[in-house]
Amino acid sequence: MRIKNQRCKRVPVNKGTTILYGKPFAYVVRSVVRDERCDHCLRSGKLLKCSSCQYVYYCDRNCQKESWPIHKTECTRLKKVSPKVLPDAARLMARIILKLNQGGAEEVGYYTEKNFRRFKDLMSHYSDIKVDVKRMEHFTMLYGVLSQFLDETFMPNIAELMGIYGRICTNSFNILDINMNTIGVGIYLGASVIDHSCKPNAVVVFEGTTIIVRTLTDLSSLDWSQIRISYVDLLNSNKDRREELHSSYYFWCDCERCKKEEPMAEVAACPNLSCNSLCSIEADECEKCNTEISVEFKETFREVVDFTAHHLEKMKTMAYLDVSKICLKKQKGIMHKFNIQHVRTLEMAHIAAMNLKCWEDAEFYGKELVPGYLLYYGEIHPLTGLLYLTIGKIQLHLEKPKEALQALTKANTVLTITHGDKHSIMEEELRPLLYQADMESNSA
Repeated sequence: MRIKNQRCKRVPVNKGTTILYGKPFAYVVRSVVRDERCDHCLRSGKLLKCSSCQYVYYCDRNCQKESWPIHKTECTRLKKVSPKVLPDAARLMARIILKLNQGGAEEVGYYTEKNFRRFKDLMSHYSDIKVDVKRMEHFTMLYGVLSQFLDETFMPNIAELMGIYGRICTNSFNILDINMNTIGVGIYLGASVIDHSCKPNAVVVFEGTTIIVRTLTDLSSLDWSQIRISYVDLLNSNKDRREELHSSYYFWCDCERCKKEEPMAEVAACPNLSCNSLCSIEADECEKCNTEISVEFKETFREVVDFTAHHLEKMKTMAYLDVSKICLKKQKGIMHKFNIQHVRTLEMAHIAAMNLKCWEDAEFYGKELVPGYLLYYGEIHPLTGLLYLTIGKIQLHLEKPKEALQALTKANTVLTITHGDKHSIMEEELRPLLYQADMESNSA
């Protein structure tokens, strides 16, 4: 791991600066994509199956060789449990146990030239987990799986195992591909020092298994006690974010964003269609135009909220275009465009349209999604940049090169800060598309 800008702490740090990057202490590929991603480098492409366990896949013999020190112990055990699929958390726990048995307790992850963390330095929240019913049920299930998977010689005692489990629960990072899809989960010792804010000044991105932390704002100096990333999805209300943080990480967030009033999250549209004001459904009239918010309107709003919530829950694993369109039709004139449910529904419609290759719909819903992303994620955020990139790619497909060039130029501005010039998303995706859009715009 290498750290930049550490020698002089008073040196200003510009936004878009890489302040930390490093390899994982332990990680696993998500089981749902294990036949699509190399178990070692997490790249996709033509893969070769491990001839022994028939469970994991590799790019080539080099990746298999690099992975062997940790895979050699689990290989026969994975073969033994086949065709069962080991839960991701169980496999990660097993890999940590095996690594600690191989001397991994002494491995360090630096976050400055002199400061580092070992696995034991990560908070386990042992006492919190012991009284957390859901977590204890999960732990009990994992203990049963691990007891069958590992020999007694490897299994730590219950207290040590719960400590490992707690460190995974509150310190692991979802490893993301260039489209911000979760393809793995890992423990990163140095990066685990970074605290949370719902208004972060840094962001985590990945290049394969390498974690990269980059600044989103200009900083007067690099003070690690002030570096903040977001642990949760920012496209949620203050209430939902705080509850998720408390249930997952055992603290109540009191960041600048959480302290502020949040009128937009559950806001209604004004019944007067010519007024674009935000209306609280508890109010009796619009504050801007004084249009009455009738009892009937309030009942309709609550029905739409319940209807949308039901279908968004059903679409958590698969987005459906027809369902999204029905929800959006019901929301029209009832929900404000910044209502989080409305933004989420647009997101589902955009994803579903892309999956179905309905490019006109995909472009329309992508453009409709931009204001919501700008509000909740901000102008400089990986997901905002990726949305611009996707819109530009679709517009090129629809033979709209001038519009595509505008969207891709915006994507370039954002992703240069969040990912950096050398990231594969820039070299393999964005730059070729920008070149294509520029050439086609000039020849149009």
